This record gives sequence, C-alpha cells and structure tokens, in this order.
Amino acid sequence: MEDQFVHLHVHSEYSLLDGACRIKQLVQRAKELGQEAVAITDHGAMYGAIDFYKEAKANGIRPIIGCEVYVAPRTRFDKVSGIDNSPCHLVLLCENQTGYQNLIKMVSRSYTEGFYFKPRIDHELLRQHSEGIIALSACLAGEIPRALTRNDYRQAKETAQFYLDVFGKDHFFIELQNHGIQEQQHILPELVRLARELDIGLVATNDCHYLTKEDSLTQKILICIQTNHTLSEDNGMEFETEEFYVKSRQQMEQAMRECIFDEKVIQQALDNTVAIARRCQVEFTFGHHILPRFEVPDGKENVTFFREKCWEGFEQHYGADAPQEYRERLEYELSVIEKMGYVDYYLIVWDFIDYAKRHGIPVGPGRGSAAGSLVSYTTGITNIEPVRYGLIFERFLNPERVSMPDIDVDFCYNRRQEVIDYVIEKYGKDCVTQIVTFGTLAARGVIRDVGRVMDLPYAYVDNIAKSIPNELGITIEKALVKNPELRTLYETDTQVRKLIDMSKRLEGLPRHTSMHAAGVVISEKPMDEYVPLSRGSDGMITTQITMT
Repeated sequence: MEDQFVHLHVHSEYSLLDGACRIKQLVQRAKELGQEAVAITDHGAMYGAIDFYKEAKANGIRPIIGCEVYVAPRTRFDKVSGIDNSPCHLVLLCENQTGYQNLIKMVSRSYTEGFYFKPRIDHELLRQHSEGIIALSACLAGEIPRALTRNDYRQAKETAQFYLDVFGKDHFFIELQNHGIQEQQHILPELVRLARELDIGLVATNDCHYLTKEDSLTQKILICIQTNHTLSEDNGMEFETEEFYVKSRQQMEQAMRECIFDEKVIQQALDNTVAIARRCQVEFTFGHHILPRFEVPDGKENVTFFREKCWEGFEQHYGADAPQEYRERLEYELSVIEKMGYVDYYLIVWDFIDYAKRHGIPVGPGRGSAAGSLVSYTTGITNIEPVRYGLIFERFLNPERVSMPDIDVDFCYNRRQEVIDYVIEKYGKDCVTQIVTFGTLAARGVIRDVGRVMDLPYAYVDNIAKSIPNELGITIEKALVKNPELRTLYETDTQVRKLIDMSKRLEGLPRHTSMHAAGVVISEKPMDEYVPLSRGSDGMITTQITMT
C-alpha cells in the first residue's frame, strides 16, 4: 500500500453550491493519480450516489458510497434556536448492502424528522442503524474536533468512546486533516493521543471540495452564490486556505508531516484509507423491476380480475359479435402482459385513471406508444381504438425487448393533486413519493450569478447575459459560436473573458432541488428501503434520486 491512497472525504457537485468536484472529472482525477477507489460524501444528502457509482464502475474505479451527515446537538426532534441549529459533522461510509440500507434510512430520517436548517440525524439513529457502516470523525466541525478545539479533552474522549461503542473497533476511525489551518494543527497531536489511548484507527483525509488547487477560486465563487455575497466580502464560510483539493499520496504525506512527527503514524493513517476502501463493497442492481402489488377486491386473483376488466370493456366497445381478429389481438396482448409480469402495473394505472373519471377529473385520451395497446383501450386507460388506426402493440410492449411499459397519463392540472392524494391513501404515504429534479446553473443565469459575485455593474453583466441566445439546450460555448459580437467581446475585453471563463467552469452544476412536475413513484415497501428521501423548501418529501 506504500504508494496507494484513497480519498474518503469528498464533496461532489451534489453538495449543492459547496462542492465543485464534478463526478466525471472526480473519477478521472482519481484514475490519473493511480488511486483504485474514491468516496463520495456529500453534505447531508446522497443525490449523486447513482451517477457516481455508474461513472466509477465504467472507469474501473471502486465507488465508495457515503455521506457527511449532520448530527443534532441533542435529538433530531429538538429544534430550539440558538441550541439546536449548530449540528456536528460525521462521515459515514457503506461497507456493504446492509450499510447502504442503514445509511439511506438515516439520511431519509434526517429530512423527514430531523430537518432544522440542515437535515440532522442523532445518536439514537446511529445506534439503530450502525451495522455495515464505517464512521470517520470528520473535519473541524465534527464532535470530537470541536471538543478538542475548546480544549475539552475529556468530552472528546467520551464522544470517541461513544462512537467506538456504537460502531465497534475497526468501524470507527479518527480523521487526520491538515489544510494549513491553525486549529487543525493545534488539535492533530491530541487526535493522535486520543486514538492511542482508546486504540482507535487513524485515517488521513483531505475534505476535498474541488479537484485541483487552481479550482479554489471556483469554490469561493460557489460559496458566494450560495450566501449571496461578493468575493470582496467576508461570507463566514470561506475556506482559509487553498488545500481542499484531490491530492496524491505524496502530497498527503507532506501535509501530515507538517504537524505529525511520528512517521509510523503517518504511514498507518495513509494505508488505512486503502484498507477501508477495499472493505467497501456496495453493489447496485439496475433494470430489475420492483412493482407494488395491486390489492384486488373480493380476494380474487389479480390475473383473473384483470382479464375480467379487459373482456368487460371489450364487450362494451365491440359487442358480442366482435370480429375474431379483435378477440385474438386482445388475447395475445393479455398473454404478453401476463408473461412479462406487468398485470399489477396495468391494474395500478387503470385504478387511478378510473378514480379520476369517476370523480369528474379530466383525463387525457392517451398518447405515446400506450395508445397501441388494445388492453389500454378496453380498460379505459386510453380512448384511442388501436386496431382501426393500425397502431402496433409491440411498439409499447415487446417480449424481445424487456423494458417497463410506459403509459403517459395527462390529468387536469388543477385537480391532479386529488389523484395523487388518492394514490397516497391507497398505497400508504410511506410508499408514494414525488421525484426530485435539479435546477442548474444555466448559461444566462450563471453569468449573472458570477457577475454579481465579482461585483461587476448590473447593466454590464445583464448585457452580456442577454447576448446568450434564448434557446433550449444553449451553452456558453455554443453562444460564443452563434453570436459573433459576443465572441469579439470575449477576445478583446479581458473583463468579459474573465467573467465568461469563470462562468463556464460553473455552468451546469446543480444549484437547488425541486420537485419533478409530473413524476410520482409508488413502491411495495416504504420508499426509504429503496432510495434516500429529502424534503424540499415547500416541505414536500421527494426521492433523492432523479427520474432517470
């Protein structure tokens, strides 16, 4: 392990307006440095876990799924101003599938139960959900470092003992960090002493918020956008140094040697990053459909009930003397739907459309490939007769191409919530959740944001922003090609060049979360058994994973 190192404390672009490590570039950076793995530990949330996992796997890098959680000073239910609004940090890494399940439970509860300025967990949740998780003591905002910064060694030791008891030996580590900050350098010897006295492993981390030292200005601008400050102002969140980047083992060694004079301790802390990384073996499975079960009235079998509904609708539309080819078409579709296991899916969709129609809520006639299904027509899911118009069922559902059927349904915008409320009542509020989506720093907006942070005159910045064509999918790079005047300004005016270059570095980063306009997920078990949940600014609970 002597030339290996793994970053276990990393903030991606999904530490919203605080992390500047784009996932694709983060994985490439780890690869360039010859590091076999890398972690993602965003603040309080796991928004980037899936994108990160896929990108790392595609590049032969082991993905370590984690989160830097906020731990409430008392309990997650205590919400008193001045007491409970300064939670401590703690890094949690998933060692295995059990650990992943436990982490998403805690992260979900931090939003649904503990949210107070930040999503917060507490010691009780940690006790309940510690299995399969490796915990690290975090940065200066961690419970132990905070106690040591106050020169309260006794409290630091008690807290360390608590975490040791909760997670067990080899599942709790003391983090050693040196970013050239005086408080860190002051407490580092105390952290080493504490680890020795309690026989706790040490691990070297770097609290990465950006990829290279040159990206430190990008991070400063992100923080200024978040806090509504300019670069010349003190925003209270700015990092004191430019050392919060993805370093090599040699750079980490050098940082440790500035404050720790025991070479054996340094090498152990560096080697432990690799040992921990090799223990973290979470695997995600994609393409496996987990459908909720539709409860049929009168205790009938689902397939029987489904067939009855289809043939009942068939008789209503075509009468008793329907052509044989229509009957054969319906029977063929039913056999495919049953064989592929989508009876419950059809029944769920039929049920909430039926509810809407019975309650006078306008429903669209159907669109997309679902209109090619005779079953959709006979059950009232669509109003389009597919045989008459030569619509093909296989475009919707094909046994040769296993993919979820996709029935697009349009409801009256004003009464759409009534349908969602019905679904929540039927399947349980824990099993029905709306989907998160992200607002990003788009071309025009990012220029305005960066211009404000740079304290440039509003009219000057507005003029440059308006020179970006107002088109779908436009980027700053495309705008420089499409607008010759903007290109000339960029090439001749150093101020414009600086503004645009910095804006390009931030363009496309997620800025905030919001709720998907139409997406709702229904699950068989409580949603937080599958994905982490979050709470939007409007108080609505959403998934932390996007629709795709």
